[in-house]
Amino acid sequence: MRPRTLVSLEEALEAIKRTFKPGPVGVEEVGLWEALGRVLAEDVRAPIHVPPFRRALMDGYAVRAEDTFGASLENPVRLRLVGRVGMGEEARVALGPGECVEVSTGSMLPEGANAVVRVEATSVEGREVLVHEPVVPGQDVMDVGADIREGEVVLRAGDILTPARLGALSSLGLRSVRVFKRPVVAVISTGVELVMPGEPLGPGKIYDINWITVCSAIRMVLCEPLFAGTARDDPGELAEMMARGLSRADVLIATGASSVGSSDIVREALSDLGARIIIDGVRVKPGKPTIVAEADGKPLFCLPGHPMSALMTFLVFVEPVLASMAGLAGIGRPEVRARLASRIIPDVGRHNFVPVRLSRGPRGLTAHPILKGSGAITSLSGADGYVEVPEGTDFLPEGREVLVRLFWPCWPIGRSDLEAQARG
Repeated sequence: MRPRTLVSLEEALEAIKRTFKPGPVGVEEVGLWEALGRVLAEDVRAPIHVPPFRRALMDGYAVRAEDTFGASLENPVRLRLVGRVGMGEEARVALGPGECVEVSTGSMLPEGANAVVRVEATSVEGREVLVHEPVVPGQDVMDVGADIREGEVVLRAGDILTPARLGALSSLGLRSVRVFKRPVVAVISTGVELVMPGEPLGPGKIYDINWITVCSAIRMVLCEPLFAGTARDDPGELAEMMARGLSRADVLIATGASSVGSSDIVREALSDLGARIIIDGVRVKPGKPTIVAEADGKPLFCLPGHPMSALMTFLVFVEPVLASMAGLAGIGRPEVRARLASRIIPDVGRHNFVPVRLSRGPRGLTAHPILKGSGAITSLSGADGYVEVPEGTDFLPEGREVLVRLFWPCWPIGRSDLEAQARG
């Protein structure tokens, strides 16, 4: 077996960035109904004013503000009621001095009116409305384009379409929008011991964990996972499955069969595929046996099989590539300060990612290192986040304040979201 030349974490990240230079995989037009969570591919400029007419913001009476000056409970101003404009109706009546028109919230304001007197400040006597308090010009009136001006950039390329943003697009009369295509990511599990959930569990077999954790993590980056199946520890079968996966996807991820003793299987499969290996092992824990390759310009990530190793290497190496391909600025995760409940002795010569569980006490947050190993499922499900221990660190003592980066919640970051963060 050819020995690996391990690279540092920084060297690995730089090699991935230098090799792939990932960008969006394409653009498509979708209806607003299907656009939730998609990433805008171009700026959206308003084709109309919003609102397209002056509208009342309260139920009451449209007036000329100057006609109400001096009004009070003791000395109300009397205005002649000359009509009514309901919601969705055109204001066909014009307002003259000493006149008013009944309006509803959202009604079109009649010509000549410049304010609205709320109904609670009035009383009615026959065809006259008694105004008991004065209003000023513009009071409870929304002018044309007060919300959005025609030609204004409402949303920018790279923005993630949330319910509120879809509402803004609908207010412009748009029925569809151009968005980045979702990158398709093929996922292969490898290992003769793996059984899919729901199938009988024979002697020496275990249920596959990585298929669902990796596919779910892919969805969090607004990409489309494609589970391509489970390969035995056979280079020919693995190469064939990789080829099929790459023919249908933009990126391929294989978990398992990259550790010492099995790495030649992956190398042989990649060789049969005609792939070029970019990284063959990284000085990190977990994740040392990670292999990164390229075939026909598409990234291939061969991640370790242990659940925590697979998740950590996905977050560190794969997630940034997928985010760029999806048109995102990145993925956000909260970071918190906590004190170690026990010391951490890292593996010498490696950048360590140590999963921790958080608890809150009288003195604040405490981080409890989970040291069951990357093969234990509780290292994955019981962890709230992780602490990084840089290469060359001897140990972190109990009670040391550390930065914990949380696994969840996480959220995709759009371009304008990143700009807003930069502005503070």
